[in-house]
Amino acid sequence: MNIPRRRFIHLAGSAAALLVASRVRAQTYPTRPVRVIVPFAPGGPADIVARLLTQKLGDHLGRQFYVENVAGAGGNLGMRAAARAAPDGYTLVLVSSSYMVNPSLYPHVPYDPAKDFVPVTLPAYAPNVLVASPSLPVKSVEQLAEFVKANPGKLSFASAGMGTTPYLSGELFKLSLGADLVHVPFNGSAPAIQSTLGGHTQFAFVVLAPAVPHIREGSLRGLAVLSAERSSALPDVPTIAEAGFPGQEADTLLGMLVPAGTPKEIIELLHREIVRSVALPDVKERLDAIGFVPVANTPDEFAAVIRVESERWAKVIRAANIKAEL
Repeated sequence: MNIPRRRFIHLAGSAAALLVASRVRAQTYPTRPVRVIVPFAPGGPADIVARLLTQKLGDHLGRQFYVENVAGAGGNLGMRAAARAAPDGYTLVLVSSSYMVNPSLYPHVPYDPAKDFVPVTLPAYAPNVLVASPSLPVKSVEQLAEFVKANPGKLSFASAGMGTTPYLSGELFKLSLGADLVHVPFNGSAPAIQSTLGGHTQFAFVVLAPAVPHIREGSLRGLAVLSAERSSALPDVPTIAEAGFPGQEADTLLGMLVPAGTPKEIIELLHREIVRSVALPDVKERLDAIGFVPVANTPDEFAAVIRVESERWAKVIRAANIKAEL
């Protein structure tokens, strides 16, 4: 198309002005506190990692980054709040795998994962873990399976909530046994753990991180980590395959997103600073201590992970005919 020269000069000048404005915006950001929404209860894995990162981001960028817990509906309430936020860099959301699971699990979710958010990075992931109350007369997954079969309909398991991979891990275990089990969902791994500690549920599928101290002190019995390799945080706890149930490995991913439309230069800045934070020795040590594996990949790499995980769990949900309502 033949653009008149005068018009071309005007467009070029406008583009240059936008580029300068973008650079200035990246250099001055942030000018006020930045909110990081965690769509789960305090004390859970997303909350732990979010607070670790917000401290470092605040230190590096000279402004407060703070966590706002918006729990409920398997993470959907927090995601709705994040989707409605202004795309100006002052609202981030630290999601778990429920972000990739919920669109297949629920008939309707209050966000469009393809349109409402942009990936920043996947800071870390952790395997899920199967824990039991010490009052339950089992010391292995095999013994738990036998006990469940011998007591149909009498046992219940807690999970981190509908839409989480710990929940789906429990459903896979239930399917593998053909057993009659009651599922009790909670708004995060921390309250699911408290339920099992209190004897309200006999066992639980949760994210490894908040369960580690309870397993170490003996208030919970770690039966298996749902990963291909043992966790360095709990080297004495076998993998699910070692426990006799291969093919049930499952991780919980923790990823940072921003609302779609957030300026690219701010996304790039956040990515750089999160990668920098995750690489710090004290952060890596803290992540390792609670059972997380640091990643800090690129936005494009995280987008690819989202696609793969979404397809994987969609197949499981269809196979198990799992349905949920908000």
